[in-house]
Amino acid sequence: MKGAFRRQLDQRTMNNNTIFKNESAGTDYSASTNIITIVNCVLNAVLMLAAITGNSLVIAAIFRTPTLRSPFTTLLCSLAVSDILVGFVAQPLFIAIELKGFLYFLEKMFSFMTYGCCGVSLCTMTIISLDRFAAPHYHMRYVTMVTTTRVLCTLVIIWVIIFVSLGIFFWNINIYFFIAAAFIAICVLISSFCYIRIFQIVRRHKAHIQAQHQAVQNANNNMNIIRLKKSSMSTFVFHIVLILCYFPMFLNLVFFGIDTQAKVTQKWNLYTSIVYLNSSINPVLYCWRLSDLRSAITKTARKMFCKQIDQL
Repeated sequence: MKGAFRRQLDQRTMNNNTIFKNESAGTDYSASTNIITIVNCVLNAVLMLAAITGNSLVIAAIFRTPTLRSPFTTLLCSLAVSDILVGFVAQPLFIAIELKGFLYFLEKMFSFMTYGCCGVSLCTMTIISLDRFAAPHYHMRYVTMVTTTRVLCTLVIIWVIIFVSLGIFFWNINIYFFIAAAFIAICVLISSFCYIRIFQIVRRHKAHIQAQHQAVQNANNNMNIIRLKKSSMSTFVFHIVLILCYFPMFLNLVFFGIDTQAKVTQKWNLYTSIVYLNSSINPVLYCWRLSDLRSAITKTARKMFCKQIDQL
């Protein structure tokens, strides 16, 4: 009897130790999750301010500088508007959900704005790559083919189609994830093809120029090639940054499309923050790679800053 009682006591002690360890592990996991949530919220708060401020300056600089207005800068404005909406609407909703937990209305608004704005940004970057490809490929007809009016009509159609297609998300989320992953892959492939063709055209034109004998024409063509190469390299940098920001989310969309029972984890939220990072980086890339736009943004920022000081 004493042996049986001792065995029962030892078994209870082992069970209690196991429960204690599980509770401790759960506490540690909860604490680490709370830390990740706080870091994620702080990070998105900083990125939100950067996205709103930087992209607002880009739009203001383009509107205040008539010499900058072109089909290309119209595309940049569309990209800046989608990035502002990410910072002004999507990221605050993301922070609210992180802090307060799942709320049906906030969750749907967050999904609608995030997928819509990021879809527009991705599609706009693809059109920018097509525009940069059209410049050397149709260099004789480019001015008549690509006009600001046509670009505006194309952008309106893109905004409408992408936000209307979000109805699939509310109908069947797994099908939408598959479509979104395919959309990302198609956009990246189109952009990559365009930049490969651009560099091939630049190389061919450069070889053709070197074979010419007329010095003046050679100098003019060299200037055009240098300008084209610089512009293509600038937009290529935007393309590479976009791929780096969207690739983790692309893998998760494929995973969620395959596994219908998968649950959203902290990794998903971290990947969402990486996508949001693209909206904050874009204005920095504009200032780095586009000298004319950088000068206009600097002048606009100084005027706005001086006006605020005068009002004080």
